[in-house]
Amino acid sequence: MKNLITALSAAAIFAVAALPASAHVVLDQAEAAAGSYFKATFRVPHGCDGSPTTAISIAIPEGVISVKPQPKHGWTVTTEKAPYKQSYKLHGKTVTEGVIRVTWEGGPLADDMFDEFAFMTKLPDDPEIMMIFFPVLQTCEKGATAWDEIAMPGTDPHSLARPAPMLHLDHGEGGGHHHH
Repeated sequence: MKNLITALSAAAIFAVAALPASAHVVLDQAEAAAGSYFKATFRVPHGCDGSPTTAISIAIPEGVISVKPQPKHGWTVTTEKAPYKQSYKLHGKTVTEGVIRVTWEGGPLADDMFDEFAFMTKLPDDPEIMMIFFPVLQTCEKGATAWDEIAMPGTDPHSLARPAPMLHLDHGEGGGHHHH
């Protein structure tokens, strides 16, 4: 998985600032310090072909741990937990399972309005991981859209119809232990 993420990083890193924020579900902040605590805010700019949004479900990738969703008035938030593929250290303790999906249901969010859905998390500090992708399922009163496409190396990210929100991890000095 690390190799896939690393390989995808080269193709996707150049697309972080270039993706149109008004067309897709995106992260409000496209870059964060590796190993840091991060508020991941997903911007939902429209419904499904005119139909209001009734649910947003975000898949949490391996290595993203300690997920704590933000409640939203008018929405019910649920989490799905499962074992991780490997163990992680968090505040000196070993963790082997956690949240793998966060879902908000309710609203509805009208097609001509936007909203944001957020959670706090601890990001991976593995220097081989440069990009993290968060597949999102947007369910509407009529239909649904899976924002889950990932640009493979050599693929133009702008050619994707439904790109997954992505986060670039900065491994520079000073990152890794800050609470945001």
